[in-house]
Amino acid sequence: MVVHSLEQALYQVTVKVEGADALLVDDSDKPIRLRSLQAVREMLSVLPIGTVTLRHESPYDEMIGQPVRGQSNALEVPLSLDVYPAPTIH
Repeated sequence: MVVHSLEQALYQVTVKVEGADALLVDDSDKPIRLRSLQAVREMLSVLPIGTVTLRHESPYDEMIGQPVRGQSNALEVPLSLDVYPAPTIH
């Protein structure tokens, strides 16, 4: 499973289904977009998931006019699905 970091606080999730990537969608077939990693963790916490990767691909090279690379500039890190309680303010 891969959590894609699209913008500052916008995430989508893809899963491998029979060897192909499939985007998680809601009941009306619209892509599920979440506004925080905490929301992603809460949504995925009810599913039997092995490993999760957080992936971010930067458009920076394209934005400054650099030539297209032969390889991806994706940053990938393992993501824990542990759901943390909100901090208590006293």
